[in-house]
Amino acid sequence: MNYFVLRACKLAGVFAALCLLGVCVVCAQDWKNADALPAVDFSGLTPAQKATALKILRDHDCSCGCGMKMAQCRVQDPNCSYSKGLASAVVEALKNGKSEADAVAAASASKWAHVQQQRLLEDPIAIPVGGAPSIGPQNASITLVEFSDFQCPYCAAAAPELAAVLKAYPKQVKLIFKEYPLEMHSQAALAAAAAVAAQKQGKFWPMYDAMFAARDDLSRDNLLALAQKNGLDLKRFQADLDSTEVKEAITRDVQDGDRVGVAGTPTLFIDGQRYNGPIELESLKPVLDAELKHPALGAQTTASTKP
Repeated sequence: MNYFVLRACKLAGVFAALCLLGVCVVCAQDWKNADALPAVDFSGLTPAQKATALKILRDHDCSCGCGMKMAQCRVQDPNCSYSKGLASAVVEALKNGKSEADAVAAASASKWAHVQQQRLLEDPIAIPVGGAPSIGPQNASITLVEFSDFQCPYCAAAAPELAAVLKAYPKQVKLIFKEYPLEMHSQAALAAAAAVAAQKQGKFWPMYDAMFAARDDLSRDNLLALAQKNGLDLKRFQADLDSTEVKEAITRDVQDGDRVGVAGTPTLFIDGQRYNGPIELESLKPVLDAELKHPALGAQTTASTKP
């Protein structure tokens, strides 16, 4: 469709393309000029130290393999734990009075200097899930906990895969949902509030499906339309949408995610064990089958996800 529109409106298309190029150039240069970077805490540094930190982050590569400088990676991939960890090492060294060369060396000596080989399943940890929406049998052998963002394209892609998992394991698996709206998604926080508000009326999962289907437009007007379409009491829904109680529930979920090391979405835990593979039925099936063969382990890690 866009191809034919551009052919019909050639001049308009060229103008739009030039505008887009200009925007891309500005965005590409932001990391070179910005005096603040996502999730990098420069507090405690003198102006001179901060200037040194920014210089290091702009001049040295991120270790994650993206091919970008550390500052560029922080701006363009704020979920990257490597650029975040390296930046923290640089800032900490400078804060302790180290020189520029010493700060670079500190980053190079940190655990973030090299890509770490992740296990498919990490050690089980406790994840508070009291009051969180769930689907599947309450006595399921396996508990999945997902931290998710309704505006995230990867979360939207994971949703049908997790639905396929529940269909393939109707008696063995349950899914618990935790809110983790990312700051980089302008409508994610409002969508999270809509989900919690819908849960208060017993309509979380219909709104879950509706919002992922409408991920490109999670404006207030569209959320109200989706709520009405799914049979919610709109007056109550709107009151809950802006309530302190709902905002606090989202904050608790995000804090829970931060405590267990969530850095991006979707993040999935299987019986309390962080899963580092693709969220696809084909990839999850052997992992789930292995969990089902070890009921003692499954019982232990499932208990760790209870409030």
